Amino acid sequence: MKKIDFHVHVTPPDISANWKKYAEKEPYFSVISNNKYNKFAAAEDVIDMLDACGFDKAVVFGFAFTDMGLCRYVNDYVIENAKKYSERLTGFAVVPPSSADVKKEIERCLSAGLAGTGELFPAGQNINIDNQKEMSALAGVCKEANIPLLLHANEAVGHSYSGKTDVSLKQLETFIVNNPDVNIVLAHWGGGLFFYETMTEVRESFRNVYYDTAITPFLYDAGVYRAARALNLCDKILFGSDFPILPPSRYINAINEESGFTDDEIEKILGGNALRLLKMPY
Repeated sequence: MKKIDFHVHVTPPDISANWKKYAEKEPYFSVISNNKYNKFAAAEDVIDMLDACGFDKAVVFGFAFTDMGLCRYVNDYVIENAKKYSERLTGFAVVPPSSADVKKEIERCLSAGLAGTGELFPAGQNINIDNQKEMSALAGVCKEANIPLLLHANEAVGHSYSGKTDVSLKQLETFIVNNPDVNIVLAHWGGGLFFYETMTEVRESFRNVYYDTAITPFLYDAGVYRAARALNLCDKILFGSDFPILPPSRYINAINEESGFTDDEIEKILGGNALRLLKMPY
């Protein structure tokens, strides 16, 4: 069984070393970077993590800035290292959806070997996610290229933390309904949006929606896995750690021992679903 971490952040070392300079012009980056739990990881740190945790591959991406020039810069870093560690890293491209160069940048990154786009931040990048006109360029290129789009989502209730935003589940649903042919991955369990797949119309309109497990230990107890299993969502769950904030090892005991998943379901969640979505051989 191949194990894939679908949610891993990498940062060029010069940005990590001088993050305060970049934070001055990027408010959401400032919020995230000032978080006491925040850490930065270079590509080599990800390889070390994969080896230590017994994972085969990671989906990696840079920070989604509001400035296209910075997005291009971190995309170049991801491209370089996805080529260097081609057996271990699969790269996604980040873009500011409001930029006129969205299509051009994603196509550039795809031609260089990247396999998707995200993690994008609806509030952090000032995206009106429910505005179809504003999102049409991003959604259009993802549909045309048949690539996954990873979006940040967070729960509307519970404790506050750095980076938590007020983008609503309704706004996310509107984007999904407006773009039924785009493979959308909602980070962090979609902020709980997956619970609504008990509704027939939501299940139908969400047929191309996936959910990653990133940061689960900070948000939910193991009941979240049992709930997802009860909703028959095992084919739509992608293991993601949100490394370097947390390593995969923080999740494995709950998944193996407390989730109620069968061995076949665990194989899907830890890698099989990602391989299918990324159209990679098993």
